[in-house]
Amino acid sequence: MNNVVQVRDKRFALYISEDKIRERVKELAAQIDKDLSGKNPLFIVVLNGSFVFAADLLRNLRFPCETTFVRLSSYEGDKSTGTVKQLIGLDEDVSGRTIVIVEDIIESGTTMKEMLRILDEKQPKDVRIASLFVKPGCLKVSLDIDYRCFDIENDFIVGYGLDYNQEGRNLPHIYQVVE
Repeated sequence: MNNVVQVRDKRFALYISEDKIRERVKELAAQIDKDLSGKNPLFIVVLNGSFVFAADLLRNLRFPCETTFVRLSSYEGDKSTGTVKQLIGLDEDVSGRTIVIVEDIIESGTTMKEMLRILDEKQPKDVRIASLFVKPGCLKVSLDIDYRCFDIENDFIVGYGLDYNQEGRNLPHIYQVVE
């Protein structure tokens, strides 16, 4: 395990190990099992960053469910632009369905708020949020986040699906920027 990695022009130090992440994802899946078993929820995975988290989460669920993907973005480099751009939309009929939005990280909450607005227009029965990371100190909007693995400070991180300018997603651990 490398304690420090270089991604593009930045150095990152080990922050959360792969084992700790997998253990926490398994615990989160058990909670979702308890809450949603028998409801056949539709998991809406927000690309690109949450694909690794979603794969591990879904593999740990013990009930039938469906999965689809959307792509929303508010980042350029390592900073949020504050503007959400819908890149790939939702094609499935979600009316009357139980929905779980799977997100990699919630910072300001702007992207998630836009996702909730889009879904509300489609009249789902219930919408829940599952996020790998939440930065409570950065939230600019009020959100009910039903399932979260880790609350973290406002540091930039990469690995386990999260990137810096499209690199670093393949790192199995989470690394925190050090410069």
